[in-house]
Amino acid sequence: MMQDLAWVMFGCTLGGMARLWISGIVGSRLGEAFPWGTTVVNVSGAFFIGIFAAAAVAGQGWFGEPAAWLFAGIGFLGSYTTVSAFSLQTLLLVQNGQGWRAAGNVALSLVLCLLAAALGLLAGTGITAMG
Repeated sequence: MMQDLAWVMFGCTLGGMARLWISGIVGSRLGEAFPWGTTVVNVSGAFFIGIFAAAAVAGQGWFGEPAAWLFAGIGFLGSYTTVSAFSLQTLLLVQNGQGWRAAGNVALSLVLCLLAAALGLLAGTGITAMG
């Protein structure tokens, strides 16, 4: 149990740092009027969870081990992606009278995250089939 917790903690540490770094870069380049940084983080996280899930189901390589899911799926991606920031940013858009941007954020995030997860799962299935 302590070893499982250590894997999750290590993943969370790296995922949180990656989220801060990537969302900061995206936000500084595209601006903060729309939560592009959070969107990029959540979409890329959805893609990678698809890949990781396919590898875990196939039981190949490191992802065949429970520690990989604890580290990458629960720890890293759990800390990297962010429903809480998405929710707050969407509500702040509404509060600031930008209802269309808020609706766009919800629709764009939902569609892109589901598409990214599906593509990640497809890519991961293809990768594991080759291995």
